[in-house]
Amino acid sequence: MVKIDTARLVLRRWRDNDLEPLAAIHADPDVMRWIGDGSTRDEVQTRAGLEAMERQWEANGFGLFAVEVRSTGELAGFTGLSVPEFLPEVMPTVEVGWRLGRRFWGKGFASEAAAAVVRFGFRDCELEQIVSVTQVGNGASERIMEKLGMRLVRESVDPSCGRPIRIYATTRAQHAAAEHTSGS
Repeated sequence: MVKIDTARLVLRRWRDNDLEPLAAIHADPDVMRWIGDGSTRDEVQTRAGLEAMERQWEANGFGLFAVEVRSTGELAGFTGLSVPEFLPEVMPTVEVGWRLGRRFWGKGFASEAAAAVVRFGFRDCELEQIVSVTQVGNGASERIMEKLGMRLVRESVDPSCGRPIRIYATTRAQHAAAEHTSGS
């Protein structure tokens, strides 16, 4: 079973008891503001999403990790790799994404978790490129993408909801050069 430990977080596969806290995250309009059309999700939709996440793990050997705060054991949200089938113009590719509950914002958890996932994608999954997609206006996510060494490569429109989006990307070579420079 794939698990990644960072300084403050545990990135792990999903458990049955993750449904309720993840459903609470999905019920928060502030969290969901930049996801699709901005609609919140209920427990039934969250369960279906968790089942889809597990299918991605089985099909691809990667997926979305539950993000657990090491010091408390709380579920903060998720981060991981997925195939952005909703955006055919960038296919074939793999996307790094994240979603954390509002009370976990501003602590650097999303950057810490996403950086570990990008390393996992390049080192363990042997990906050549990783993208990240955000809606225009979501400056917090764009700052994380830039911290990950990603660069804006295109603007487009999310065909699922008609909202403008930005697509960032980095390659294995760019990531390796950045890690070498930073001494990671």
